[in-house]
Amino acid sequence: MTKRVRIGNGCGFWGDNADAPVILSQRGNLDYLTLEYLAELTMSILALQKQRDPNAGYASDFLSVLARVAPEMVKQPRLKVVTNAGGMNPLACAANAREILDTAGLGAYKIGVVTGDDLMPRLDELLAAGHSLDHLDSGSPLSTIRDRVVSANAYLGSQPIVEALHQGANVVITGRVADACLTVGPAVYEHGWAWEDWDRLSASSVAGHVIECGAQATGGLWCNWQETDLADVGYPIAEIAADGSFTISKPPNTGGAVNRETVSEQLLYEVGDPAAYLTPDVSVDFTSVALTESAPDVVIVRGARGRAAPLHLKVSIAYRDGWAASGTLVIAGPGAADKARKCGAMILARLDRAGVRPERHLIECLGAGDSLPGVLPVVDPPEVVLRVAVYDSRKAVVERFSRELAPLVTSGPPGVTGYTTGRPTVREVFAYWPALIDRTAVKGQVQLL
Repeated sequence: MTKRVRIGNGCGFWGDNADAPVILSQRGNLDYLTLEYLAELTMSILALQKQRDPNAGYASDFLSVLARVAPEMVKQPRLKVVTNAGGMNPLACAANAREILDTAGLGAYKIGVVTGDDLMPRLDELLAAGHSLDHLDSGSPLSTIRDRVVSANAYLGSQPIVEALHQGANVVITGRVADACLTVGPAVYEHGWAWEDWDRLSASSVAGHVIECGAQATGGLWCNWQETDLADVGYPIAEIAADGSFTISKPPNTGGAVNRETVSEQLLYEVGDPAAYLTPDVSVDFTSVALTESAPDVVIVRGARGRAAPLHLKVSIAYRDGWAASGTLVIAGPGAADKARKCGAMILARLDRAGVRPERHLIECLGAGDSLPGVLPVVDPPEVVLRVAVYDSRKAVVERFSRELAPLVTSGPPGVTGYTTGRPTVREVFAYWPALIDRTAVKGQVQLL
C-alpha cells in the first residue's frame, strides 16, 4: 500500500472544463483521477434520457474525457479513474468506456461498475414495505406524488468503490454515490482502513468534500479572486496520509490559488451542521479541522473527527411538476428600468386578455438591482435586461407566454431590442423531493466489465 495517496478531482459538475482532467493527469503525478458529474437535477435529466433511449442516461462527456486521459494511463500504469458518470445507466456508460480503453491499448484494464442506487424499479415495493420516503422538509408522504416520479436514487457510500478496487478495477464507474466517496473509496483501499475507523473516514470525507467541486477549492468563487489568474486555473489535488491528514494543492504552473481562504470557503460549502455533516460512511465533525499553509499553494488539513455513520441514507427523488419558460429583452434609452418593468406588465396584460394568466410569474430588471435586492444602490442605468419567467401546470399557458415577448419589439415602447434567439423554450419542470431510507434497504453491487 502507498504511504500517501494522491487524488485529483478534474470535474465538479456535468459541463465543467473538459481540459482540467487532462491537465491533472499530465501534471498532477496522481494515483487517482476522480470526476464528479452528478447533481440532483442531473439525475432527472438522465432518467428521461434513459426513458427515450435505453442505452443513454449517463454523463456522456466522460467518454471524451476518458479518450483524452487514456494515453496518460498508458504512460502511468498506476493511474486509476473513479467517477460517478454512470448516472442512471452505469452499465451502458461502462460498455462505451470499455471500447475506448480497448482502442487505447488498455484491453487488460478492468472496469468496475457500481449499481444499486437506483430505487425506481423497487419504489412500489419499498413503499409497500413501509418506507414512506416522506419529504424531509414538509413531511408529506411520497404517495402524494408517486405517479409523477421520474427518478429515485439513494446516495451509496464508499464500500462498493473499495470492493471494485479490491477486484482489480482500473476504472470505477458508479451511479449515485455521495460526492466525497469518490475520494474516500481510494483512500480506504490504499491505506486499508477499517469501516469503523471514524476519524480517518472523517478525514478522507473532508478531503473529498474540499476537492469535489473542482476549482472552487483552487480560486474559483474566491473572495479575493482578483489576486490570481483564473483563465488557467489548476484543479485540486488531495494527498492523503495513512493517519488521515492531507494536503490540498494543484498542478504546477497553473493558475488559481490554494490557501486558507480558498480551502476554508470550500470546506463550508453546502454544510448544514458543521458538527454533524452526515455522509453514508461517517458523521463528520468539521469544527475540529485545522488548516495550515505549509508552502505556496499547499495547505495541510488535520484534526477531522468522526462518529458512526447515520442509520439512514439520503434519497434524491425528482418528479414532474408542470411547465416553465423564461425570456429576455434588452431595453435601452431614458428611464430604461421603468420602461422594462412596464414591458413586463404589458406581457401579463396581454396574457390576461387571452385568458391565460400563468399560476406564477417573475419580472426582473437586470442591471437595476433586481438580482441583488436590497444590496445594490438604486440606479437609473441607460440599458437593462428584462427577464420574464412564468410557471404553470398547463403547458398551453406557458406556450402562449412564449409568443408574447417578440411583439414588444414593434408594439412596445422605443428602445426594445435584443430579441435574436427565438421564442423562449417551454420546458418541463422537475421538482426535487429529498427523503431518507433505512440503509439496510439499499445495497450497492459491483461487477467487472
